[in-house]
Amino acid sequence: MTVKVGIDKIGFYTPNLYLDMVDLAHARGADPAKYQVGIGQSKQAVIPPTQDVVTMAANAAAQILTPTIKTQIAMVLFGTESGIDNSKATAVYLAHLLELSPQTRAVELKQACYGATAGLQLAADYVRVHPQAKVLVIGADIARYGLRTAGEVTQGGGAVAMLVTANPQILELEATSSYHTADVMDFWRPTYRTEALVDGKYSTNVYLDFFAAVWADYQRQTKLTIADFAAFAFHLPFTKMGRKGLRQILPTATPEHQAQLTAAFEASQADNRDVGNLYTGSLYLSFLSLLRHGHLQAGQRIGFFSYGSGAEGEFFSGLIQPNYRQGFDDTALTDLLANRRAVSVAEYEQLYNQQLSSDGQDVQLAVGQEQAPYYLAGRQHEQRVYRRQ
Repeated sequence: MTVKVGIDKIGFYTPNLYLDMVDLAHARGADPAKYQVGIGQSKQAVIPPTQDVVTMAANAAAQILTPTIKTQIAMVLFGTESGIDNSKATAVYLAHLLELSPQTRAVELKQACYGATAGLQLAADYVRVHPQAKVLVIGADIARYGLRTAGEVTQGGGAVAMLVTANPQILELEATSSYHTADVMDFWRPTYRTEALVDGKYSTNVYLDFFAAVWADYQRQTKLTIADFAAFAFHLPFTKMGRKGLRQILPTATPEHQAQLTAAFEASQADNRDVGNLYTGSLYLSFLSLLRHGHLQAGQRIGFFSYGSGAEGEFFSGLIQPNYRQGFDDTALTDLLANRRAVSVAEYEQLYNQQLSSDGQDVQLAVGQEQAPYYLAGRQHEQRVYRRQ
């Protein structure tokens, strides 16, 4: 008998600060509709110096881990393009912060925004062979393009933590997927830069081309069509991007089904619209948003399009499980997003420039206002100092 494998639990964390896109538009001399409609963003997470990808991942994972589950975790697979060290994996820092067993494999995965999907698929393959094991998969990033740049409106940050197990509560992953890789320069960040370089229009076109390619190949492999899907979750660096992807395939559905898929997309982009770009976590925040705001039923098939610039794309699918709402804490997530504090553009710019410097100097951060369970306290002897409340 084939064992069901997939996503059992999901946690999400983003700091308690955000910037309203109307305020940013006014400060940059732009029409707010350009940001709210043209890009499809309402708010953008602002990351204080006391949070990085490791602490955000720990804060997301803490929502779904119990002492018993921690003893069952065999691997930590951490997808990020905002790594804090060119050698040591973020997953090792995270495993230590979470007090996981030393008998845990911990690896960092990088391919732009695709890293968490690579982790998810590797985790699923591992659990199919080792059904008693659990794997913690992380997608965490801080999207930085720079102040007063074209990409400024698509910044943000946060972390999604997923527990991959046999007999999952949320989603059974189907085994067939389609992937496509090509060496293109639509987005990249050399090691000497803290901000990304991007050719926005070109990157959008590559995204759409990759989606068309993997969707066609998936259909060829499985003989499934759009009629077999209740919803699609897209990688959403900004919500308008996924909307364009969906519109590519909507004409192949019946009018009634088009309305259903469109409504599902609206549900899937709701939280991304208020958080901004998570890079590796964006697809999975979109899925979580669909779970929270959509109207799903057990057995329905969800399609996933993952994209990482540079570039790699993958289309895969999964089946919604009967008890999917037990796999995440909807009330806590609602409170997390609702209780954030709006910052002014001036405060946002100040916080942006306060990120830990790359000069290696000792730093003690102001942590008095930090409310998250895990935080970055500073740097000493060229080592980051992490703390737990």
